[in-house]
Formats: sequence, structure tokens, C-alpha cells
Amino acid sequence: MNILRRDLNLLLLFHVLYQERNASRAAKLLSISQPALSHKLNKLRDEWGDPLFIKAPRGLTPTPKAHDLARQLGELIPNLESFYSTQIEPDFEHRDDRIIIYTHDYFEMCYLAHLLDNVKQSAPSVRFVIRNTRGELPRNELENGQCDLAIAGFYTDLPDTMRQQLIGEKPYRVLSSMDNPYIGDTLDLDAYLKCEHVVISVNGDLISDIDLQLEQQGLKRNVVAGLSSHLSPMHLIQYRPEMISTCFDHVANSAAAQNPKLRVHEPPIEIPNVRLFQVWHERTHADPLRRWIRQLILQVSQTCPYSPSM
Repeated sequence: MNILRRDLNLLLLFHVLYQERNASRAAKLLSISQPALSHKLNKLRDEWGDPLFIKAPRGLTPTPKAHDLARQLGELIPNLESFYSTQIEPDFEHRDDRIIIYTHDYFEMCYLAHLLDNVKQSAPSVRFVIRNTRGELPRNELENGQCDLAIAGFYTDLPDTMRQQLIGEKPYRVLSSMDNPYIGDTLDLDAYLKCEHVVISVNGDLISDIDLQLEQQGLKRNVVAGLSSHLSPMHLIQYRPEMISTCFDHVANSAAAQNPKLRVHEPPIEIPNVRLFQVWHERTHADPLRRWIRQLILQVSQTCPYSPSM
């Protein structure tokens, strides 16, 4: 196993093939022809004594040996990329690129303006596209390059090819109308349960941790609507004063600042903060521009005036 007799470029070819599961896309990314890729793949197969990839109706299927190699190369390749990228001073001034982020309107409302201001100073040609994450991890989009970052608080069971970073925590507040018939100067649990509730439900589910917590106490609130936008509750509450919304603190505070007929209360029950994460695929982990963008998002989420303290 003398490393001097090994073609280390074949490891990169294997890594790209494993990520893409498609010979045409892999050849394009490696800037080689498909015949050249086939030749190198045959060398890989001879070297490891295994077919590694089997043709399938929708591309290539890795063998068990390939999965085993991929687990080890999943650490080696990004470390090598990171090593080389740190040897070059990032220059984003003339980089014309597009960053695609899947998230929800809370991120747009709280962080996007500050992020754009920071990016404009060093990378004026970088543009952002924000798409709705629709309550689930955009796994396919992250894997095929149609998404650079996914930002939300509800992503679970991430595959090994994904990385994540905690960027903030969001406490809850209750937004109500000054004309609410059940709420006086303070909001108690009895008044909370008498009100009609509108909830933010990006995936259509009307049951949240709040309802499960109430259920443990033998209690239930009256949820009348699930909304896809964090901005909608304040408009409903203006016209239906018996409605309230348990929402993120900045959503409630912004709504009350815009409309003197609205006010903000502490929840009458203890509700854990929601933790906000940014998630990305291993393929973009070492890219200097995207690494810099992730650092900016972390910085903005912790320092901008709309972000709750960590």
C-alpha cells in the first residue's frame, strides 16, 4: 500500500461519483470526458477489487464497498479542500455567484437586510435567491446543488452528508388586540384558553409543542387557523380581537410597534425557545464563498437588533 504508487486523483473521482451517482454530471464537474471518466473508474475498480458502482435506471448505485470508502473519504476530501482553500486569500470582489437559501419569512424579516448589507461591501456581484422551505428539509436540492443553505428550526434526522450549525434561539411571546374581550392588563392561563388561536404552521400541522404541553395538564386551546406566514397573524388579530397568536418575539414586537392597537404578553405557560439552524451539504462545506456566507449569517443572527440573545 505504498502511497507513492497510488493515483490520489482517483479518490477525488470516487468522491464526486459517490456524491452525484451520475457519470455525466461527475464528468462535467471534474472537467473530463465520459470516456476518460470510465477509464479512471476501471482503474479504481481494479485497485479496490470491487465494481464500486452498478448501473441503475436513474444513475449509479454504490456497492457496500463504495459506501465503506465514502464514509472514510467523507472526512479526508473536505479536509484537503479546506487545507488548499486556506492557502489562498479569499477575493470575492469580482465573484459573480448566486446563493440559494431555503427558509421561511421569519429569516427574511429579521436577518436578510443585514446580511445583504454585509455581503455588498465585499462581494457586490453575489446575489441571493430565497425559497420557502415548506416545513421540510430540501434534501434533494441540497444534494444536487439547487440549494446552498437551509435555515429553520424543525430539521431532524439529517443524513451523514449534511452539516448543521446553531445560529440562534427564538423565545415566544403572545400577540393580542387591545380590544380582546378576555385579556386585561396581564395575560393569565384562563384568558389564554378562552381566546381563539392562530398558529404558524409551515407544514399544515395544527398541533405544536404548546398543545402537547397543555395536553399534559389536561388542557386544550382553541386553534382556529394555521397560517404559512409569520406576518399574517397581526392582520387577522386587528379584525378579530378575540384571536391571539403565540409567535416568535420579534414577530410580536414588530407587529405591536406598527400598530398601537396590538400588544405583547409573556406566555402564561413555560415554552422552550426554538433553536434555529443552518444546514448545508458536504459538497459546499469547503467552498470559500459559501463558508464566508455561513459565517456572516451566524454573525448577523447573533448581533442584529432583531435577533434574540443567545
